[in-house]
This record gives sequence, C-alpha cells and structure tokens, in this order.
Amino acid sequence: MKRLILTALAFGVLCAGPASADPTGEWRVADGSATVRIRKCGAALCGSIASTRGAPGKDDRNPDPAKRNRSVLGIDVLLGMRPTGANAWSGTTYNAEDGLLYNATMTMQGDRSLVIKGCGPNGGICGSETWSRVK
Repeated sequence: MKRLILTALAFGVLCAGPASADPTGEWRVADGSATVRIRKCGAALCGSIASTRGAPGKDDRNPDPAKRNRSVLGIDVLLGMRPTGANAWSGTTYNAEDGLLYNATMTMQGDRSLVIKGCGPNGGICGSETWSRVK
C-alpha cells in the first residue's frame, strides 16, 4: 500500500508541471530610479509607484490638467494586467515621463526578474525593460 501511495505522489509531482510565478510584491525598475508595488486588483494585477530614488517628481505630463500637480508616488503605472498564460500578463501601462498609456505585457523570468514591454497604440513604437524583485 505504501508503494502505491508513493508512486501516486511521484506521478503527481512529475505531471503537475511548473507552477505559475507570482509577481505581486515590490520591483525595482531597470534604471533604479523607482520601485513599483504590484498587487491584486480584482481578477487582474495593478502596480503603483512605491518609492523613488530622489525626491518624487510631479505627474506634470498627465493629459488631465487636474492631475499634473500630483506626486508620482502612489500613481498606478500598471493597469488591468490579466493573465495570458503561464507567467505572463497583458494590460496597460502609464508612463508618467510622457503622460501616455501603452499596451503592455509583463513576463516573469524566474522569481526575481520581470520583463515589462510597452507598445504605443495601433502597433506603435515598443520598448522593454527588466525589473528586479526588491523583497
């Protein structure tokens, strides 16, 4: 009986496949100027600026004039990131440096590396960077 149970457990481990990584937590952006805290927001993931290396700037390029004087701390930069497969999500990113929204994907590469890719609307210019887990 023990052998049957051990065989069943071993089969289950071998057939289970890799678990999906969890990107929630704090991430340092590629140039080290800020950290982004990724959290669950409903069925999706969102991310907001948690800290900046220097004094936080203002969201002065925001298309909404009422938001241009707010600090970048706490603003959402990853919006509605929904799973698209194992270790991958798709949604929107807000770039406070230019005040624009981009179509975005994020892909975990191991537990400590997150690749963020953003593309302009209608297949515009794309860019990507790799973030590192802080905690």
